[in-house]
Amino acid sequence: MSRMQGSVSQQTEPTGGSGMADRKPDLGTRLTSAAVAMVAAFVARKMITFAWTRITGKQPPTHPEDPQVALGEALGWSTLTGVTVEAARLLATRAAARRAHGPACESSSGADG
Repeated sequence: MSRMQGSVSQQTEPTGGSGMADRKPDLGTRLTSAAVAMVAAFVARKMITFAWTRITGKQPPTHPEDPQVALGEALGWSTLTGVTVEAARLLATRAAARRAHGPACESSSGADG
């Protein structure tokens, strides 16, 4: 058993720096990314609230955990909100990072669409 624990601790140690994930962005980039992510989340939430109201004809549940809200409605709203807001935050943060790092960032991430 001690042999297994030793191998686990060896695997979790950092192996050295190579790649973009190892670089720390400066304070300005972090603040800009945070602001862009908050705005994107706000806009996404407003958009899906509007769409939900148009499609279902009623306001989305404000407290999906409330037992008076139907389970399907609570799960639907929670899933839609979580996926949409997180996707918007991710896309906005990546766009801000791409803009901050310029063309060099785009050429190193060829797998993006």
